[in-house]
Amino acid sequence: MVTIFCVILQPQNYEVIMTIGNYNDLRVSRAVDFGLYLADEEGNEVLLPQRYVTGEMAIGSALRVFVYHDSEGRPVATTEQPRAVAGDFALMRVKAVNNVGAFLDWGLVAKDLLVPFREQRVEMLAGRSYVVRVYLDEATGRVVASAKLGRFLRPGRPRYYHRQRVEVLIVQRTDLGYRVIINDEHWGQIYHRELYQDVNVGELHTAFVQKVRDDGKVDVTLLKIEKMRIDDVGERILDYLRRNGGSMPFTDRSAPEEIQVQFGCSKKDFKKSLGLLYRQRLIALDPQQTTLTDEGV
Repeated sequence: MVTIFCVILQPQNYEVIMTIGNYNDLRVSRAVDFGLYLADEEGNEVLLPQRYVTGEMAIGSALRVFVYHDSEGRPVATTEQPRAVAGDFALMRVKAVNNVGAFLDWGLVAKDLLVPFREQRVEMLAGRSYVVRVYLDEATGRVVASAKLGRFLRPGRPRYYHRQRVEVLIVQRTDLGYRVIINDEHWGQIYHRELYQDVNVGELHTAFVQKVRDDGKVDVTLLKIEKMRIDDVGERILDYLRRNGGSMPFTDRSAPEEIQVQFGCSKKDFKKSLGLLYRQRLIALDPQQTTLTDEGV
């Protein structure tokens, strides 16, 4: 998030200190024929055009508004909610292309979002949707977007731990699965074999880290945390069996307290893990004991 200084030409030059390209919490300071002026705690003002003014807005009313530059380069406020603010990655549709670049449907009636040609990874076409990064261009002070996502991600080898919960944005379908952005910071990969639900480019999902490879690439999964928990318990069961001659007195009839002490899990998870291992033909079950099969050894 970047704070910049802008000047609105009024009867006197008024220095407006607002967070351009993001939301601001302001109060109505005065009314004019063409809208309302909103001010921050220091008295810096920005215009809310008349088309956004409602009867509930009175002098002193608190408003949360989005502030951006209009087509003439003037800071302006809106009560509309854009599809993304500065610093966000988002999927947006191209409305038009001209000699300046591609213009995205930003979700604002009076303003589309420009992707300059230099920020297009491939030639953008009207009607198609692309994942972009919204950012504040330091050279112009305006909010623009870029499809060159990699330059907004952190360099170097990521530091994630096994099964860390993360948020991922689905960016691109590949032969292996889907390329994703993890926590708005790093590239990641979800393999087809890890997908147990439909996903689409532009969607946000909760995922879990499987592995950080030596080359810095991160494998993640969308498998629910319950499935991962069951897998963990299953590994503990197999480890116990292999260390104790291939059999154990613990079964789905064992007391919850015994299971908690020995395996550190609930009886529900223990039974689900036994069932999974049995279906995988790694263990054999009877009322008195659980044993390893030849395939589980």
